[in-house]
Amino acid sequence: MPHLNRDSDADASTPSRQVPSRAPGGEPRRRGSVELRRGQAAEPQSDSFLLDAEEEPMFTKTDPWRVLRIQSEFVEGFGTLSELGPAISVFGSARTPRDSRFYAVGEEVGRRLVGAGYAVITGGGPGAMEAANKGACEAGGMSVGLGIELPFEQGMNEWVDLGINFRYFFARKTMFVKYARGFVVLPGGFGTLDELFEAMTLVQTRKVTSFPIVLIGIDYWTPLWDWVKNTLLAEGMIAEADLGLVHLVDTAEEAVNFVIADTKTHTAP
Repeated sequence: MPHLNRDSDADASTPSRQVPSRAPGGEPRRRGSVELRRGQAAEPQSDSFLLDAEEEPMFTKTDPWRVLRIQSEFVEGFGTLSELGPAISVFGSARTPRDSRFYAVGEEVGRRLVGAGYAVITGGGPGAMEAANKGACEAGGMSVGLGIELPFEQGMNEWVDLGINFRYFFARKTMFVKYARGFVVLPGGFGTLDELFEAMTLVQTRKVTSFPIVLIGIDYWTPLWDWVKNTLLAEGMIAEADLGLVHLVDTAEEAVNFVIADTKTHTAP
């Protein structure tokens, strides 16, 4: 059978899409799992970007490069904390002064958690975080700080034994949850509220199970919890059972005792 040429032998009455055999700008080629044709095939090879010494380092500002950075943060966090053992994440304001009652409570929380066999994980900053790290360190336990790149952050506090600095909040938050068996929350601002409500959401949606969340400072937290009950629950935005997601206490002893009792039944989802 004679070879049919698309341009000369096809029936002229049959409509056909004219596809060039040679793509303008170069032959079709592959870039990893991606196939490039026509104008896209003329793009420089990936190796060219990598090896061209005169290329400006704008590739470090691209999303694919950020994905690698994100991946590296997860790898670093998992590798560093995988052998940490039982731990509790302690949250609270970076603005808590050292002469505050809650700073002293934070120190006691750190000491008592170590005495109960837990490592202490904080955000690694000053204030309430420093207090919990100090209590854990002075008690001879593992004091962990998970720092974050912020324009106004003061860096890792001096009581951190094992510190990791993150660029991305969500990578850092994963470490707070993955390597902790519960949260103890001291008074704080937006960052503390963010961590608190994320923890509540994870428990509510059963992403984690039997995960104690203890708020220290009844006077401080009661107005917020009243709003949860009188607005969220009253409007049907949450269920009655969701009110049991957190436990309000006033002392470090109550907080740690509640954590100990609750974590005995902790199971992975």
